[in-house]
Amino acid sequence: MSQRPMERARPYDTSEPDTLGSVLSKLFALRGYGRPQAGRVLQELWTSAAEPALLAQTKVLSLKNGVLQVGVSNSALLSELAAFRKMELLEILRKSPAGAKIRDLKFKLRGDLKTR
Repeated sequence: MSQRPMERARPYDTSEPDTLGSVLSKLFALRGYGRPQAGRVLQELWTSAAEPALLAQTKVLSLKNGVLQVGVSNSALLSELAAFRKMELLEILRKSPAGAKIRDLKFKLRGDLKTR
C-alpha cells in the first residue's frame, strides 16, 4: 500500500537566484552610496547645457521620476527659464547619454542660492 505524497500548498520557487552584482546594486541604492556620484554627474550635465552666466545663479537639486529639478536664485530668472528657455535646455540635456532619462525640467525658487 503506497500512498501518494501530499501536494505542497505553495509551489517550489524555480527562479534563478539574484546575481551578486544585482544584490550589491540594490544594497548601495538602499544605503544611498550612489547619490553623491549621481549628483556630480547631474551637475556636470547641467554645466554642459547652461552658459556661465546661468550657472552662477542656478544649482541642480535632484532628479526625480525623470524630472530634473534646478534651483534658481531669483524670480525674474525663474520666469525666463520656465517660459522661454526650458525646451532649449531640455533638448541640450537629452543629447547627452547621461541626460537620456530626463523627460522634463522644473525650476524652483531658492533664496539660499548665492550669486557668484
